[in-house]
Amino acid sequence: MLIKLNLLTHTFARHERVKQEKAITQKQWVNIDRVVMIILFLAVIAGAIIFS
Repeated sequence: MLIKLNLLTHTFARHERVKQEKAITQKQWVNIDRVVMIILFLAVIAGAIIFS
């Protein structure tokens, strides 16, 4: 006999989007890149201090 399983996939199914997200402008991309580069730079310095 086949068993009807109660799958969780229906619970986690996507709902319809109400509004569309706006695209990121070039200026915002540049700012995000700068923040990420500063975080990576500081992480490398901290790692060098910790592991030296």
